[in-house]
Amino acid sequence: MKWTSPADIRAQVQKLWDRGRILASLAGGKPVFPGKMTLKRPSSKELADRFAEVRDWIAVLRDAAGPYRIVWRRVNHRILGTNDLPAEIWIDTLDDALALIGKRRAAAHFANLVETTGERLPEAVPWLAKRPLDALELAGEWPLLLDIAVWLREHPRPGIYLRRIDLPGVHTKLIEKRRKVLAELFDLVLPDSAIDHAYTGVGGFNRRYGFRDKPARIRFRLLDPEIRLLPTDSGRDITVTAAAFAGLDVPVSRVFITENEINFLAFPDVPEALVLFGAGYGFSHLASASWLQTKKIYYWGDIDTHGFAILNQLRKFFPHAVSFLMDQQTLLDHRQLWGREARPETASLTRLHDAERAVYDRLRQDHWGERVRLEQERIGYAALARALQRLV
Repeated sequence: MKWTSPADIRAQVQKLWDRGRILASLAGGKPVFPGKMTLKRPSSKELADRFAEVRDWIAVLRDAAGPYRIVWRRVNHRILGTNDLPAEIWIDTLDDALALIGKRRAAAHFANLVETTGERLPEAVPWLAKRPLDALELAGEWPLLLDIAVWLREHPRPGIYLRRIDLPGVHTKLIEKRRKVLAELFDLVLPDSAIDHAYTGVGGFNRRYGFRDKPARIRFRLLDPEIRLLPTDSGRDITVTAAAFAGLDVPVSRVFITENEINFLAFPDVPEALVLFGAGYGFSHLASASWLQTKKIYYWGDIDTHGFAILNQLRKFFPHAVSFLMDQQTLLDHRQLWGREARPETASLTRLHDAERAVYDRLRQDHWGERVRLEQERIGYAALARALQRLV
């Protein structure tokens, strides 16, 4: 068994540092020192069998003492007589611990961050106690992050683009790079009324705190050459904002949605129809286009678990949507073109129709092989033409 060495004591303190406990104590967290260290010492048998090694171990431990304190215990051994052995190891002060691992300067730097934050934005001090090592890494930017948090506290839900925050040294890239940290600070310093809790994560940052978001854009192609929205022959591939799309009422009866751009571009002409370039897992920006509720909607995604998960989400907004070329026969007809899905979806999907659910369940259960998928662009063009012919 290995007996505790000075290096082991140093490693114990380093672990406390790596866990953030030492720095957290400087930001109002629970004090760590004085603290008792773990000590592995010789057994009575080892004392008798390896006395010379034990004596050397004691000497090394005693000679390195200074940052730590040894509590001795007198032991009466039936063979070796009376001996003083280390019984406990203590580090009495924070300064001793910092000296042992060479972190005095870093701790002083962190203490300055705590002092500055306490003066300018005391509500943010708990963040320093919770994330002290992250705070040290952000030390060069921390004053600017405080500036941003103070500014937003004074201008809640400003309704502007991030680009318009006019503070010395602050730029859009800094805010975008540090959105996760800023979000945690904003949640601490803003009143609840200034936070829209419906939005979370980096993607919901702007809407959560009342900044203007880059408008969502929707791209669609008119599949009927008789329908024109623009006075040019090339005006069939159109991109508009979600708000503009919601204001349209295109004279079509069918709307196809595909996730692959080549499929979108090569989609053949269909009377009274258009095709949307898909949204992946984000269909909320289509929800405001109420005119879509009166159209037949066909979703064409990959035949894999995520393809069905996306279809399931689409039906949250458009319950009448149907799947297109996502059936079992299409999958089996293209067996030679199957690929493998990297991270299959496993959740229960409640909005699938019976036939869709049967295919989805077989995919997630590896019924046809491990992680089978058929990407939509691998489906033959003739199969697409036949499917459209049956619809029209």
